[in-house]
Amino acid sequence: MTELKDYATWKVMPKNRQGNNKHAASRKTKKTATKKPAATFSGTIGYRHMPLKKKRFTKQSPPKNFRKLPNAFHITKAAVLLVWNDRKLFFGIALIHGLLNLVLVQGFSNNSEINSLKSQLQKGSVGAVTSSLSIFAVLVGSAGNGGSSTAGAYQLPLVIIASLAIIWALRQVKSNNKIRIRDAYYKGMYPLIPFILVLLLVTIQLLPLVIGAALYSAVVTNGIAIGILQNIVFLLIFLVLAAWSIRLVSSSLFALYIVTLPDMTPLKALRSAKQLVRFHRLSLFRKLLFLPFVLLIAAAVVMLPIILLITVLSQWVFFILTMLALLFVHAYVYTIYRELLNE
Repeated sequence: MTELKDYATWKVMPKNRQGNNKHAASRKTKKTATKKPAATFSGTIGYRHMPLKKKRFTKQSPPKNFRKLPNAFHITKAAVLLVWNDRKLFFGIALIHGLLNLVLVQGFSNNSEINSLKSQLQKGSVGAVTSSLSIFAVLVGSAGNGGSSTAGAYQLPLVIIASLAIIWALRQVKSNNKIRIRDAYYKGMYPLIPFILVLLLVTIQLLPLVIGAALYSAVVTNGIAIGILQNIVFLLIFLVLAAWSIRLVSSSLFALYIVTLPDMTPLKALRSAKQLVRFHRLSLFRKLLFLPFVLLIAAAVVMLPIILLITVLSQWVFFILTMLALLFVHAYVYTIYRELLNE
């Protein structure tokens, strides 16, 4: 597999450099060991105690072969082509995930709520475009909500299973291997436990962002912060916590793809991901922030005409888009991951 070769060579290069440094350090120790001990003022023979030099923390610069990542538009185009070139395989995986989601989570609900909401908005002074935008916002807010609390418990396991199948299929397609849809579900499930452990760590790393958002929302809605200065202070607290979570997740996110490699442990995947994103964190933040923006624009372009003209099909079309969104998210992030490996 090409990814395994790239990953192996990427991991071996720093070790060679370390080996050269070890040989140089051993030669220095041999030279210093032959020096005679110096005489102290008391007349006895001993080693002279030299003052220890303080360590200076200097900012490490990127290596000479450092290559910037492609822009977000190039990555988006590459991800779309990656899926489209093997559309039968990936759409088949998304179809199975959609059917399981429809039976276990969403249910065969009708569009009575959407139709009633549209009729209520049209009775008022709201225009057709504004009412369509309001309905689209309602659909986006209700994405992923199950028909009941029992059905919602199946949501996360189905997403994990589909994610493992998609990641395995992406890796095989990149290696030019011909596979079938059932192979993705049969052979792609073996790193289930390591994948869940890394996913739990990603969830824990998002806690500062959730706590900061909840704190800022409670302060603003309850009127605790009085004045501009207090609002700015709580906003800065939220931004610091959010930046902390984003910095942690920017490396752990790629550990989800590294941990699916053969004979890979969660700790080793997390260390490798941390080294992989080195000197790229700011660029990765911009590219990951671009992903939900693209998804919202694409969904709005498809959904607004359907809500205006064929309201009955709006909920079903939006359900299909949510199933395809999971596929595109993995293709987008996996494309960035391969770009980091090919540096």
